[in-house]
Amino acid sequence: MDDTILEMRRITKTFPGVTALEDVTLAVRRGEIHAICGENGAGKSTLMKVLSGVHPSGSYDGEILFDGRPMQFRGIRDSEANGIVIIHQELALVPHLSIAENLFLGNERRGRSGLIDWNRANADAAELLASVGLHENPVTPVIQLGVGKQQLVEIAKALSKKVRLLILDEPTAALNDVDSAHLLGLLRQLKAQGITCIMISHKLNEITAIADSTTVIRDGRAVETLDMRADDVTQQRIIRGMVGRDLDAFYPDRVSSPGEEVLRIEDWTVRHPTQDRMVVEGVGLSVRAGEVVGIAGLMGAGRTELAMSVFGRSYGRDISGRLFVHGREVKARSVAEAIDNGIAYVTEDRKRFGLNLIDDVRRNVSAAALARLARLGWVNGNEEIKVAEASRREMNIKAPSVMAVVGKLSGGNQQKVVLSKWLFTDPDVLILDEPTRGIDVGAKYEIYTIINRLVAEGKAVIIISSELPELLGMCDRIYTLAAGRITGEKPVGEATQESLMELMTKDKELVG
Repeated sequence: MDDTILEMRRITKTFPGVTALEDVTLAVRRGEIHAICGENGAGKSTLMKVLSGVHPSGSYDGEILFDGRPMQFRGIRDSEANGIVIIHQELALVPHLSIAENLFLGNERRGRSGLIDWNRANADAAELLASVGLHENPVTPVIQLGVGKQQLVEIAKALSKKVRLLILDEPTAALNDVDSAHLLGLLRQLKAQGITCIMISHKLNEITAIADSTTVIRDGRAVETLDMRADDVTQQRIIRGMVGRDLDAFYPDRVSSPGEEVLRIEDWTVRHPTQDRMVVEGVGLSVRAGEVVGIAGLMGAGRTELAMSVFGRSYGRDISGRLFVHGREVKARSVAEAIDNGIAYVTEDRKRFGLNLIDDVRRNVSAAALARLARLGWVNGNEEIKVAEASRREMNIKAPSVMAVVGKLSGGNQQKVVLSKWLFTDPDVLILDEPTRGIDVGAKYEIYTIINRLVAEGKAVIIISSELPELLGMCDRIYTLAAGRITGEKPVGEATQESLMELMTKDKELVG
């Protein structure tokens, strides 16, 4: 049998005014884990949508061969009928349905009467869940599961369709380290069972750990396919293919020269909005002008809850403690008051909370400070365009114009729009929650450069990140958080991943 299970030959896909893919050829060997990487907007997801029938035959040029046979998929059902299943970055689960209902949605387990046989459905679901290492009751609503477990439900759903080629688009982008490790282990198990996997990922450490081959796509073209067993294939080698140049360092250089204290939080305590428990307890921290302070912690440590509660009490209840900006105590009882007091917060979920995806760049940039553009209650449209254009140039936002719809931009450019929105409020303190989540290495470097520029201008920056190398590469000081309490503070020169992890995993009884 031919060793190649998939060939995509000379694929070209265009959208109005844009060539997304140009003459791309891809070959995937049977039973391998094949990674695809590239910068945001390079065409990775578009290529997989062509393969899976999301972009149907006839909407692109080129040909697809699966198991040596030409394929013309008119939609997802056609590709799934041939054993090709795609799991998108935005998981396609119905939150209020049970696990079993989601697994067999559109492929229901029916009895002789034609009605759904729930006993059979739940029994089959239990077998599928066991095969992916998920120990949950099949009748559990999906909304009660974390993102890591939802990802496993998606893989179980693919297995129910007799998958032969599994495509995963950024499968670990929203997962913590433990869930990511479990998922990668599961992909190795699927490989051992003869299932071929294609994985799109920005996490180069995961690609080098698990992939057999890696295809690099840049500007809609396949640049090269690397054999990951070769000695000369490193993360730096992959980056060179992605961005077309060497990055001398993952993090741009910055000379640290902190000034006066800008923000101080004292004895900050927050209760869960619906449950009777503390999520933040007695937290105190400070950040100075021209300084980057990191907050490290595991999932559930209270990092985002702390940031959102400080930012206009937009999370939690029974919030107590004191907040000082430039030595003056402020209340910040609403988002508007927080903005007025020079505090800005860039959310970790830009698509849900940070952007209006169906509106354009212009209106997203101005959204948090419309009063600065208004005269007698009317927004000056010309000024709004000028502000957005200035942001587009300064932040290097790759969009045709400021009238472009934000939802059509790549993840890195969407993140730059979010940053632009909050910078237009002219904050003294900028809180960045997972600022580089889900964006490629080139876009990350641009975000880091922007952060350094803001710090050089005297801004005080707080970074919350699940990537410890990012905190070590960008921060002056790092606080660690566990069980809602500060467990340590280290100058970056004294911090290591190991020492931070030790503080992040401190038992609550030992905190304080």
